[in-house]
Amino acid sequence: MLIHINNREPRRDREGAIIDAHDGSLEYFAGRFYWYGTSYGETEGFTASNTYRVYSSPDLTDWTNHGAILPEHPPGVHYRPYVKHCPATGLYVLWYNWYPTLWAGQYGVAVSERPEGPFRIVHEHARVRHERPGDHGLFVDDDGVGYLIYTSIAQKHAISIERLTPDFLASSGEGSPILSHGDEACTLFKRGAIYYALFDTTCCFCPQGSGAQVVTASAPLGPYSFQGNINRHVTPCGDVPIINAQQAHVARFPTAEGPIYVWTGDCWGSRRDGIKGHDFQYWSEPLTFSDNGSIAPLYWTSEWSFQLPPA
Repeated sequence: MLIHINNREPRRDREGAIIDAHDGSLEYFAGRFYWYGTSYGETEGFTASNTYRVYSSPDLTDWTNHGAILPEHPPGVHYRPYVKHCPATGLYVLWYNWYPTLWAGQYGVAVSERPEGPFRIVHEHARVRHERPGDHGLFVDDDGVGYLIYTSIAQKHAISIERLTPDFLASSGEGSPILSHGDEACTLFKRGAIYYALFDTTCCFCPQGSGAQVVTASAPLGPYSFQGNINRHVTPCGDVPIINAQQAHVARFPTAEGPIYVWTGDCWGSRRDGIKGHDFQYWSEPLTFSDNGSIAPLYWTSEWSFQLPPA
């Protein structure tokens, strides 16, 4: 099947509504794409009315809105839903960042038998090594071990990684050294034998976007080495983002030629009608890797396509 990506127009569901899903992830489960995100509606984003939604599609174009994935959750401000399938239990596991009061962050964990949910809460306050966690991402290694990459607001927005328990419901307590300070919007993935962690400076709903620093390692908990920033370039106006977006996720999709890695970022303030929930999310062409594993800088692409492998 040929999959076509359009970065020109807002993506819409089957009912014609603009998709309201942000700062989450794109996943490919059992032959179908799932887009998890925070729904902001007509708010400014810092309210307790935020909800989590999931949309699914066979082709990244025809989207079904499955509605709220966490219909019953404690009152607070909710951001960044990330879902992975746990091979040890067969369940889909959701980690989400929520604040009983801003900015007293903590993580909730929920599970479902189906990728579209609904999810039921297992932990309202999953403990991690560093206090006041913020942005995060999930990663599952080739051996089925899960990892959490996250920001600690209490540690000056420090980025670190922790191995999860076999059921993905908690941190094992084993973690990496701190990778950086002053950063957020982190993601972790693996290509070949190299692990990649990406993040950049704090940029809460910033319309100018942020960069995407890249650090790499030969093991998921490091040590990591800085490789560069793939979303910044030098202009007469200074060092600015290439794509005016804040990183959300790096998605891994199968193709006939092998897996591809797609960078996604929220273009805050891009809505044409003033509704925050209609801010656009940019999906890059597949990341390009050199022989030494470094990633080429991003660039804007209005449309592109890839071929799914035969079913």
